[in-house]
Amino acid sequence: MSGGAARDPADPDEADRQRALYAEGAERYDALVSAEDADRALDAALAELLPVSGARALDVGCGTGRMARVLFGLGAAHVTGIDRAPAMLAVARRRLAREVAAGKLLLLEADARELALAPGSFDCAVAGWCFGHFRHWMPDDWRSEVGRALDAVERALVPGGHLVVVETLGTGHETPRSHAALDEYFAWLEQERGLARRTLRTDYAFASLAQALEVLGAFFPAELVLRVRARGAARVPECTGLWWRRVG
Repeated sequence: MSGGAARDPADPDEADRQRALYAEGAERYDALVSAEDADRALDAALAELLPVSGARALDVGCGTGRMARVLFGLGAAHVTGIDRAPAMLAVARRRLAREVAAGKLLLLEADARELALAPGSFDCAVAGWCFGHFRHWMPDDWRSEVGRALDAVERALVPGGHLVVVETLGTGHETPRSHAALDEYFAWLEQERGLARRTLRTDYAFASLAQALEVLGAFFPAELVLRVRARGAARVPECTGLWWRRVG
């Protein structure tokens, strides 16, 4: 599930709010993620890190299909997207109806930690903006739960397959922000799971300032919305991190 709200992630009520928002606000969520990465920096980085052309790709936490659209744009032959939220998958099916009809896209309601996919099913995998939520929603055992998910994804890759984890590094920020909980998770990806890091600017570009305020207001705290209003621009800074490695 792409993106991430900047409210207090340690608050249990906030975790429940985010779950409900992703489950029930799929259309608004799609408007948010569709505005991100105006300069297509993510597309360029993934083209460097992944052998996407002609590949069988696994899209973990596929949400409304934003990353699947990127993968197809880079030449993927087939994409399997998984997500736990039926409302998100319904939007993805509509947005990518042509690929579904052509048999190029398979969308599954599933939990990444319990993937029942045959080993060697995919050439590459992207987990976009999903495992960071585990750090917030499962504060006591996030390491084991993220580890389970990563193990399941890696098992589904061919030997030498490529894995990329994508996470936000700060909405409304010109440079990557620091957050104790997420920094701990990022360090774990690097030190315990052996992933390398790259940072990008993936700014949002909305049709107007009014649209920016409306869409961001559904997902982010009032403080961010006020800062965007004060800047007076429909373009909103966003920093993104990529963590990647070759498996096996």
